[in-house]
Amino acid sequence: MAAIIGAFVSLLGACFFLFSGIGLLRMPDAFNRMQAGTKATTLGSILFLLGIGIMKPDYLGRTIILAIFIALTNPVSSNALARAAHAYRKRLGATLACDALADDQEADHGN
Repeated sequence: MAAIIGAFVSLLGACFFLFSGIGLLRMPDAFNRMQAGTKATTLGSILFLLGIGIMKPDYLGRTIILAIFIALTNPVSSNALARAAHAYRKRLGATLACDALADDQEADHGN
């Protein structure tokens, strides 16, 4: 029974990986693609690892450690990529409809 539940949870995680891939293809710009990729792969990875842990209880501790690591590092890496994309877009001269980061940076430099 645990193998069936673990396989179902892993399959659910794999579905989130599929949704992430679809989001990467369908989103219009780099910022939306990063959000689709980061959020879906974080949840997909955690569910996939949890499913493995359920199927193989002796691996559960390791998979929980990996899931915690993924939950902590994916948002940090996404933030770094978003800042890099923002700086690159600025060099190209492209403008965003609402650019709160640039407004904050101008306010910091003005003081």
